[in-house]
Amino acid sequence: MAQLLVVEDDPTIGGVIEATLRQQGHVVRWCRDGRGALEVTEADLVLLDLGLPDLDGLEVCRRLRAALPAAVVVILTARQEEMDVIMGLDAGADDYLTKPIRLRELLARVRAHLRRVGAPAEVRRPVVVGALVVDTARRRVSLGERELDLRAREYDLLARLAERPGVAVSRATLMADVWDAHWHGSTKTLDVHIAALRRKLTAAAPSPADVPRIVTLRGHGYRLEEA
Repeated sequence: MAQLLVVEDDPTIGGVIEATLRQQGHVVRWCRDGRGALEVTEADLVLLDLGLPDLDGLEVCRRLRAALPAAVVVILTARQEEMDVIMGLDAGADDYLTKPIRLRELLARVRAHLRRVGAPAEVRRPVVVGALVVDTARRRVSLGERELDLRAREYDLLARLAERPGVAVSRATLMADVWDAHWHGSTKTLDVHIAALRRKLTAAAPSPADVPRIVTLRGHGYRLEEA
């Protein structure tokens, strides 16, 4: 039984989402503004509308990410522009859904994210790719002497690429393995997370020569290579 936070000011949409999630057996708290959401101290997953009446939705997203680092944050947005979605993901969201919300897709995404949050870590030896070490048992990543501060999906994505360094992994495979096997729609979230990983790897590397490369394979996917 997961604890879910719904942040939505529209009474119709919020009411439907709350009732639907409660029917699935979840504990749901529904906040109608950003200030109320920022008072919540515990949640496994957050459904966050970006168009809030009191605070900027992106700022609420950043603050929720800092306050609830282990929670999955899914933004709900009526904004169709790609840049708005990218800004939401950069603000700390793990996923997004565009309005009007389709309840079947919403429930599928919630189930997929909660499965990954609750899945026990498989105890294996750390994966080593040059100076990069991915400790799958403790879900920690280091580059040289520095540990990377990764969000949940950033870690999952890097760990998936590091499983077979030098081997191309398709976009469809990455979306299925890291997000949802039944994913439909835009895969822009993958590109945003790849860009964030590249920035963090570069910032953590002792020198440019030590940075593992995430190579873009146009029309196919990505490949992780040693520095």
